[in-house]
Amino acid sequence: MKNLKTLLLIAVFTLGVSGFTNAQKIGHIDFEKLVAEMPETKTLKSDIEKLGKTYQDEITGMEKKIESTQKKYVAESKTQTNETNDQRVQELQGEAAKLEQARRLAYQDMQKKQQEGLLPIIEKAQKAVEEVAAAKSILYVLDATNGKGLLVKKGEDLYPAVKAKLGF
Repeated sequence: MKNLKTLLLIAVFTLGVSGFTNAQKIGHIDFEKLVAEMPETKTLKSDIEKLGKTYQDEITGMEKKIESTQKKYVAESKTQTNETNDQRVQELQGEAAKLEQARRLAYQDMQKKQQEGLLPIIEKAQKAVEEVAAAKSILYVLDATNGKGLLVKKGEDLYPAVKAKLGF
């Protein structure tokens, strides 16, 4: 009977310890904040702003040219033939269409450059998160961006460790 109790106690203790060692560690990180604070992201933002300024200057120049041409044509409209005035209206409409196309292309180009620039930054951040999680034996990492989807923050916050790994 004493041996049975001892054997039972050993079995319970062994199962309890093995269950404890098999516990899965969970961590969390605000991934959006991590990416936003990376130096590469700040450089990309600056580059996109410079590109936007360049496009804005070009578009503003086009707008001023159209506006001055329109004023000139309006002032001269009484001295021109209907055929010439119609031609000028079509010319201005064509210039306005070019302006809209330039705006659209500038916007698309800026979006494309931002997406292309963010992809390697996100991959670098993801790799750093994976490496830190592996080093800390963490099996699951939840995204804690704005606290959405994360109900309890009892796991380990990996943000400081990943930030240190990335060197910023």
